[in-house]
Amino acid sequence: MDEFIRKEDGAGGKYMMEFLKKHIISRFDSKANEISLSDLDDSSDFFDYLFTTDSYVVDPPIFPGGSIGSLAICGTSNDLAVKGAEPKFFSMSLILQDGFGINVLEKILSDMEHWLKEIDGTILTGDTKVVESNVGIIINTSGIGLKNKHLTNNLEVVREYREYPYSWVRDKGLKDGEAIIVSGNIAEHGTAILAFREGFEFEVNVESDVYPVWNFVKEALDVGGITAMKDATRGGIAGVLNEMAEKSGVGILIEEEKIPIRDNVKSFCELLGLDPLSMANEGKVVMGVISDLANDVLKTIRKFDKNAEIVGYATDEFEEVVMETVVGTRKVVPQPLADPIPRVC
Repeated sequence: MDEFIRKEDGAGGKYMMEFLKKHIISRFDSKANEISLSDLDDSSDFFDYLFTTDSYVVDPPIFPGGSIGSLAICGTSNDLAVKGAEPKFFSMSLILQDGFGINVLEKILSDMEHWLKEIDGTILTGDTKVVESNVGIIINTSGIGLKNKHLTNNLEVVREYREYPYSWVRDKGLKDGEAIIVSGNIAEHGTAILAFREGFEFEVNVESDVYPVWNFVKEALDVGGITAMKDATRGGIAGVLNEMAEKSGVGILIEEEKIPIRDNVKSFCELLGLDPLSMANEGKVVMGVISDLANDVLKTIRKFDKNAEIVGYATDEFEEVVMETVVGTRKVVPQPLADPIPRVC
């Protein structure tokens, strides 16, 4: 019986992980240095460099707070930054539909130019195709990140407290007792896209959080003590927390009342039956931090985003991600099956 690709197979949740393991990792698993393809990290290393690639298919291509161009630069640079690498060199490939508006393209390219200047990044190579298919615009960007003094300092500080065998900040580096930090309000990108797409923008008044996290990550690395880190895109913080817990072999306990979220975003999600923990973000990071240093790291991040918060800690008491609710009960936070909103990044 023939099988066919489902949209869930590329939506960032459990189904995508199963798809990748069955069809991609089984054929192409490899590594050049420390990080293997089967680690299912968002980037891999070679020599003293980190390499990542990503494709963007957001609908609509221009939205409140940014565009597909903003996502391409910020998203690719963020996959490097959360490993502790300085985002530096990029490729850019465009797939454009015949008849796509030049004015729209100019806005998208201007956004890419803006964020490249913000992080001092450079596009070194690229490719352009024009097709008759109904694709609008698709952008692929690859990025190379560099080892740097901020990463070196962080690893040295971590090793003052415990053994840490990795040469980058890994999402599997979490240990019992370490604090979990979320770098700001969650679910804003997914909410902005859905509200704008469905015509709710005036009621919700939310913009995407698309942003290059290297701007504050490097400052946090200077404080030191970060043992695990990942940007919460498709699958939201629920997806990231579950990945960290599973890969690190620990449980994570979070407090519902500590999770930073705007009231109007929370109300919007409740109205539509959406879980904000599973909603996409494009400028937020989940960090595991040595507990003694967590408050210092938090203070540093709050210079960039006052809504950053310590939301919980890692534990050996159980293996799941568990949330202590505002009414005092506990419930398991599962790995999302797929992104609840298609084509958001």
